[in-house]
Amino acid sequence: MENKKYHIAIIGCGRISGHHYRSIENVPGLSVSAVCDLEEDKAKAYSDEFGVPYYTDYRKMFNELAEIDIVVIATPSGMHYEHALEIMNNYGKHIIVEKPTFMRPDQLKEAYRVAQQKGLYIFPVFQNRYNKAVQRVKKALADGELGEIRIMNVRLRWCRPQRYYDLSPWRGTYSHDGGAISNQGIHHIDLLRYLGGEVEKVNAIMRTLGADIEVEDSVVATFTYDNGAIGSLEVTTSARPDDFEASLSIVGSKGLAQLGGIAVNKLEVFTPNPEECIKYSDDFSDLPDRGRVYGRGHQKMYEDIASFLFNNTPYPVSQDDSFGSISLLHSFYVSAEKSDWVKTTDQVQSDKLGRSNEELSNLYRTEVQLG
Repeated sequence: MENKKYHIAIIGCGRISGHHYRSIENVPGLSVSAVCDLEEDKAKAYSDEFGVPYYTDYRKMFNELAEIDIVVIATPSGMHYEHALEIMNNYGKHIIVEKPTFMRPDQLKEAYRVAQQKGLYIFPVFQNRYNKAVQRVKKALADGELGEIRIMNVRLRWCRPQRYYDLSPWRGTYSHDGGAISNQGIHHIDLLRYLGGEVEKVNAIMRTLGADIEVEDSVVATFTYDNGAIGSLEVTTSARPDDFEASLSIVGSKGLAQLGGIAVNKLEVFTPNPEECIKYSDDFSDLPDRGRVYGRGHQKMYEDIASFLFNNTPYPVSQDDSFGSISLLHSFYVSAEKSDWVKTTDQVQSDKLGRSNEELSNLYRTEVQLG
C-alpha cells in the first residue's frame, strides 16, 4: 500500500484545472496522468506546462491509459452529471467534481446511487471550507466562543461584465451555469450550512441588472435557521467596475465574526480575540494562474482524498452534506420563481436551474467513436 499511487486525469482545461494539477502534485500518493479538453490548444497548453499527455477525446484517453483511477470533472457545470455517469458506468473511475457538484438535487442522488452500485467514490469540491479563517470560526462556534448564532449575513459584490458571459456559450444559461448564486455564490451558500447549520426556509428576489443573460446576476434574500436564527444574503455580479466584497458575518450572543477577502480567506473581525485576525487570515496573492480566486483549499482537499484512499479516513463532504447545499441553492431559486417563502425540508427543485438544453450540451460532447 505504501508504494501505491493513484493516477488522476483532468477533464476540462479551464483556468481552475492548473490549480488542480499543482494541488495534486503536492500530495504524496497522487499523480496526474493526463489532461483532456475538446479544444486542443487548451489541452496542449497544460500538457506542455506540466509534461503529461493530452487528449481531446476522453474515451480515447481511458482506452489508452488503463492506469487512470480518478477523474477530475472540471467541465461546464451543466455537463457534470452526464460526464460523471458515463465515466462511472462505462469506465469505472472515481470522480472529483468541481462546484456546484451537480446542477440539480435529483442528479446528485442518481450519481451517488450509481457510484454505490459500482463501488466508486464521488468527491465534491468545496475548497473554501478549508480556509484558516473559516476553520477558526467553525471552531469558535463549536466551542461556544461566539455563543448562539443570532444573525448570519452574506454580501458578495463582484463584477462580471458582458464580456465575461460572452467567453463561452454555456455561461449565463440556466441549463449549464445558473446565475450569481449558483456560480459565484455557491461557496457562500455552502458556508451558510457548514457554519450555521440547516436553513429552515428562504425568501429570495432575483433580478438581471447588469448583463444580457437569461439568469440572475443579482439576488437579495432573507432566511431562517432551524434554531431560530435569521439571516440575509446579497449576491451580485452587477457591481462595477470591479470586485468589491465577498464577506460572511455572524452575530452571536457573545460576539461577532466576519470573514472577507477574495475567497473568505481573511478573518476581518473576531471579537473573542481580535489579535487572532492576522494569524487566521491567508494571503492568496502569491498563487499562480489566478489562484488567488481559488485559495489553498484544493491541496488540503486532495490530502483528505489521499487520507481516505490510503487510510479509510472519512472524506469530510458526505452525500447528505453535498445534497444539502445543492438543495438549499434550489430553494433560493424556487422562492424567487414562486415569489414566496420556501421550506428547505420540502426539497424543492427549480424548473429552470439545470433544465435540459441538448443543443448546448452537444457543444461539449465528444462524439462516440464508431468501429
